Amino acid sequence: LLNLAVRDDGSDNWSDLAAGGEAKDAAADSVEVAADVEDVGGTLAISGLAIRNAAISYSSGADTLALTDANFTVGPVVGDADVLRVGAISLRALVSGLTEIPTEFSFETGGIEVDNVASVATIEPLSFSILGIDMHADIQPLSYVESVQPSVALQVDAFSPRSVMTLLGMEPLETTDPSALSKVSMSATANVGESDISLTGINVEFDDTTFTGSMSLPMSADGRIRVDLEGDAIDLNRYMAPAEEEVVEEGDVAPIEIPVDLIRLLNARGDFGIRTVRVANLELENVTLGVNAADGKLRMHPISADLFGGSYIGDVRIDASGPTASLSLNETIDGVDLAKLAEAMFDVQNITGSIAGNFKLGGRGNDMNGIRESLGGTMSFELSDGAYEGTDIWHELRKARAALRQETPPEATLPARTQFTKISATGAVTDGVMRNDDFIAELPFMQVTGAGDVDLGGGTVDYGLQARVFSKPELMGGATPEEIEDFTKTVVPLKITGPLTSPSVRPDVEALLRSKVEEKVKEELEDKLKDLFNR
Repeated sequence: LLNLAVRDDGSDNWSDLAAGGEAKDAAADSVEVAADVEDVGGTLAISGLAIRNAAISYSSGADTLALTDANFTVGPVVGDADVLRVGAISLRALVSGLTEIPTEFSFETGGIEVDNVASVATIEPLSFSILGIDMHADIQPLSYVESVQPSVALQVDAFSPRSVMTLLGMEPLETTDPSALSKVSMSATANVGESDISLTGINVEFDDTTFTGSMSLPMSADGRIRVDLEGDAIDLNRYMAPAEEEVVEEGDVAPIEIPVDLIRLLNARGDFGIRTVRVANLELENVTLGVNAADGKLRMHPISADLFGGSYIGDVRIDASGPTASLSLNETIDGVDLAKLAEAMFDVQNITGSIAGNFKLGGRGNDMNGIRESLGGTMSFELSDGAYEGTDIWHELRKARAALRQETPPEATLPARTQFTKISATGAVTDGVMRNDDFIAELPFMQVTGAGDVDLGGGTVDYGLQARVFSKPELMGGATPEEIEDFTKTVVPLKITGPLTSPSVRPDVEALLRSKVEEKVKEELEDKLKDLFNR
């Protein structure tokens, strides 16, 4: 039984052993040691060594790590001045202190040969196991003349991260897919250098996803991690927390937090690529991502992906070096299928076409609620060659005219649809609200312009617009000559209000009536002026 301890003042109970003193027979009868040593003509020969039922403990403060039921064996040892050969080595024990209950540990190698002439050590393949994880290492013959820099082929057999978490007393993560985090395996070649350990030929099987590439791990605490990995396909939805079964009020939902503590610890640079990524309802292909993190600052750039027939390019920065984090992004999309994007992001199926846009935004806060409330920057977008389903602006205009003239409203053409060739808008964002003063929509026989606000956090719109109708009877859906005349000589006010995903589009009857009254007053005033000047 061997007890190693570090006291509160930093001193220990083994540093003074070299000074001598009385040997203590601490439970010597509980440990069996067997060895047969022979010296024949200057050659060392040991038939073997066995230590059974040993126990070793190490304590520092409240933490204690112990090996119990330890059995250590060494095969034949033969050596002379030129070569030392050690037979098979094996260690098996129970480890306490890592987990709530003792876990098995084992270490084995076929042997070691040390060539003192060439200063080269050759180690047979190693196998070791801990926490239910079986690992293997094949070490290339290594020189020990100056710094030892081995090259090792590593293999980690498939294991379950969930099982490891259970052994460590951690609460297993709840995921949408209960089978997620159930299988991980890895192989790589490790080369130990003076300042880092480089891993090449990495092959990681993570559930159903395969990653390949390389990694560099620093030897010093302030060193930088370098990662280059390529993956085939991953569905991130499998690893999300399951949806809440109970309906809770909005105020009770915890906001998504920015992982500031993790960002402050990171000192890494990496390039990642993956063929297919699914997150929420978004499907990204040919994804590339660059990561640079240091001093509490994280930049994800460049980011690029194919998105619903178009492209996405992004630059995302998080500064967590201060007490309150800041987020900034510069994102561009081009040629993206608007119908698929709207369905994926907002679960709506009321618009078609394609979208291009640029979003330069930033905000401050340690969660997404704070970011949204402080969001500022600029936005611009353009929709092209599509239709808005559920509303027929032309029919709404005709219906409003009929109401003003107290005429029978026209019959609707179903399904209600407003086609457009282009819709564009740009604007500045302040405190999460975009102000847009250059809205323009080009319809087959109509142009709509105006201004309004988009509340990005609340997801609502409020626009006041003006519609100018062009005389194209062949496109105007059975309109009478009187309707065409009225519309082509009048600017018709429109209102767009309500949820961003399904806004209400209708003529502004109040403004239209006010315009008619002003027009009538103007006509009467002009007539009176004419009479006055004609006298």
